[in-house]
Amino acid sequence: MCLRHRDRLLLVPVLLCALIATAVPKATASDGPSASAEVARLYEDAAKATATYEQGRRAADAQRTAAGRLQERLNRQRLEFAAIHDAVGGVARAQYRTGGPLALTAELLLARTPDELMRGQRLAWQAEIAVNQLIGRARAAERRLSVAEAQARSAWRELDVRKERLAAIKQGIETKLEVAQWTLQAQADESVAAGKCAGAVDLHETGGAPPPGTAWVTPVEHYQLSAGFDSAGEHWAHRHTGQDFAVGIGTPVRSVGAGRVLSVSCGGAFGIQIVVQHPGGYYTHYAHLAAVTVDQGEQVRTGQWIGQTGTTGNSTGPHLHFEVRLTPYLGSGVDPVVWLREHGVPL
Repeated sequence: MCLRHRDRLLLVPVLLCALIATAVPKATASDGPSASAEVARLYEDAAKATATYEQGRRAADAQRTAAGRLQERLNRQRLEFAAIHDAVGGVARAQYRTGGPLALTAELLLARTPDELMRGQRLAWQAEIAVNQLIGRARAAERRLSVAEAQARSAWRELDVRKERLAAIKQGIETKLEVAQWTLQAQADESVAAGKCAGAVDLHETGGAPPPGTAWVTPVEHYQLSAGFDSAGEHWAHRHTGQDFAVGIGTPVRSVGAGRVLSVSCGGAFGIQIVVQHPGGYYTHYAHLAAVTVDQGEQVRTGQWIGQTGTTGNSTGPHLHFEVRLTPYLGSGVDPVVWLREHGVPL
């Protein structure tokens, strides 16, 4: 097919646009911060390593107890050896004072009756047996003492190695988590500064799923409560409008109940935030996030991961700011602790 000169000129911009479109990849929801998945994976690794650490700690405690018992046995055997050593020394000193075997020999030679002779023989026999037994006991105690000392040294060495290994595991987790968490937070701060969310991150949920039939859960699985609802503080223009959960950066945030994601936004005092609408007329609000794992309009189930905690916006440290509202808007909040308790979730 032949194109006229005019048509060829019109076709040039179209081809250029097509080439530019193929050269520049389109942003998708999966283009969110890669550190999100890394932090989630590290939390999973941390949970496994923590279990390993606790198992090792319990084994170390048992090993410490066993080493203590070995040490006690060693101390007893040292006392036994010392007592036997003193007994052998006592026999030697007695023999020295009485002339030892010479006195018994003289008594046998000077015996005047068969009874005296028999008594002398018995005394010599008993003395020899007693000395031999003491020497045998001393040698056996010395061998036991040597074995006990070796076992005790080995047990304490193994305990030291185990403690060093456990400390290295714990330090490794802390170091990796800290680096990944602040990388994630830096990316979140960039999104907030730009006023544009990076898009939902696809995270593989592991553990912590609520039992089937559970209607409501806490917004984070493990936490410490910090600032409460309606409390005063220098960081709030008025009263505190929600309940804060002190957790580390990147901690998975769960939807407290089934519902629909009403909004996902970045910027402002709350930083990265999510509002979920629930049946029955209530809304839940999750703020200061480092990343989101859902999109606006998405249906979510109870306990589903919807984001990761951070310290974006007007925040002095990593935590989740959680609100329960009568409307989607700030200022219509109710006490989240009371509301969750009324829905079967005590904090």
